[in-house]
Amino acid sequence: MQTVIIVVHLMIVTVLIGAVLLQKSEGGGLGMGGGAGFMSSRGTANLLTRTTAILAGLFFLTSMALAWLAGVDRKPASILGAPTTQSQPGGAMPVAPPTSGGVLDTLKKVDEQQAPSGPQAPRSQ
Repeated sequence: MQTVIIVVHLMIVTVLIGAVLLQKSEGGGLGMGGGAGFMSSRGTANLLTRTTAILAGLFFLTSMALAWLAGVDRKPASILGAPTTQSQPGGAMPVAPPTSGGVLDTLKKVDEQQAPSGPQAPRSQ
């Protein structure tokens, strides 16, 4: 589903860029050209303005749909109370929720419990 929306989104972007480049700017732009008839300057301006507005609306809709689809599978996680497992790199020890002090004190205790794995830079106290 997400791939289909991305393809549609890219097609909308391509056509939107083309519609913006075809519009007449103050300096003439790519939309210059004379002649009367079906595509007169006034008719072209109205058509391109409406096309740009519709494509911009579709662009925003597909952008919001892609953002919603990206967040559907995301699970909320807490960085404070989540225990770590031994399968993590470095074999980190589980961090218990703070009982007294604060999060920084708990992290300092965990850091002191871990043995250094090699040469380290001196620490200031």
